[in-house]
Amino acid sequence: MSLRHALLGLLSERPASGYDLLKTFETSLANVWPATQSQIYTELTKLAGSGLITVTAEGPRGRKEYALTDDGMTELRHWLTETRPQRNTRSDVLLRVFFLGVLRPEQARDYLSSLIEMSQEGYEQLRRLADSIDWDDDNLSVHGRIALEYGLRFNAMRREWAEWAAEQIK
Repeated sequence: MSLRHALLGLLSERPASGYDLLKTFETSLANVWPATQSQIYTELTKLAGSGLITVTAEGPRGRKEYALTDDGMTELRHWLTETRPQRNTRSDVLLRVFFLGVLRPEQARDYLSSLIEMSQEGYEQLRRLADSIDWDDDNLSVHGRIALEYGLRFNAMRREWAEWAAEQIK
């Protein structure tokens, strides 16, 4: 996934300003694909330059509202249906697990305990996020809820796995 496609996806729902898109990232997509303000505005400029989005309104202090063009929708659909997702092949968490044997057992268990805590905190953060959103029946709400459920289940699974793994260390 790229920031480019995340922005196209958000704009497929409704026109938005860079600020609006940044806020959506902070409240929903940051757990999936984090982006900074400068990254978002840079990518919006590139998307507009390539004709995938257009500026539909300009306001005070240079505020611009963007909308998806037909070419942008075609690109988003192409990405969704004709490109394979990248398999995440690197995991800092699991790489460390492979080498826990160089630590004393209590240090290895401490590492796994930190994963338990991290997973629990991630779960609770997502639970608070889910409770704070006024869910609707629009596409972003329906599919956002599905993505959020993945995050909840992933954190629960990682916590359970780390608890199991800690018991394996003698």
